[in-house]
Amino acid sequence: MENLEREFSTLAGLIGEKARAVMLWNLLDGRAYTATELAICADVSAQSASNHLSKLIQANILQVKNQGKHRYYSFSNPEVAAVIESMAGLLSLGNEQREVKRTLPQPGLRLARTCYDHLAGKLGVEMSEAMLQKGFLTLAHQQYEVTTLGLGWFNDLEIDVAALHCQKRLFAHPCLDWSERRPHLAGALGAAILQTMLEKDWVRKVKNSRALLCTAKGQKALKQSLGIEF
Repeated sequence: MENLEREFSTLAGLIGEKARAVMLWNLLDGRAYTATELAICADVSAQSASNHLSKLIQANILQVKNQGKHRYYSFSNPEVAAVIESMAGLLSLGNEQREVKRTLPQPGLRLARTCYDHLAGKLGVEMSEAMLQKGFLTLAHQQYEVTTLGLGWFNDLEIDVAALHCQKRLFAHPCLDWSERRPHLAGALGAAILQTMLEKDWVRKVKNSRALLCTAKGQKALKQSLGIEF
């Protein structure tokens, strides 16, 4: 037990240090960044950034890949990204309502945004709730499962549920949305849904932001398939 406590304390210290926390927050847009880019966003020197990144790699929080002359850093796996995003849900605990309002993200991010590789914000939460209400998904033991009815719906979207189950990551699980304070769908299924929505032009990425724009085509499709007016 003492070893676990020590390991947990070490891990919490790694994530909680200011410069490293800023780097991890910026990596939530799902892209890989160079050490120089992460140093700029964290406002630290290149040498300091390199030291921070080395510690995060040793702890298996980040991974690095070489491409040409550059080294690109990203989360070691999607589950790490989900932990970082969910921590933001603690931001307003213990504050008055007026303080909560100041900590909430900008309107565009509240409506729809990426959470690493899946959909978050008001749209992500409402889609997850609609899929549960329509019986496409069930939730038990903090895991989503696709129903027989849901298999047909996902097939219509050309999402291969069986193939997603074979991926080396969690299939589908709730991720607490830090602006809505309700869960949205994460995991391999959540990533597939977002990718499909981008390919079908239901949503579009906003340049230099995690925000997503729901198109007129997307609004029509969501209303028809899930009864969501967005």
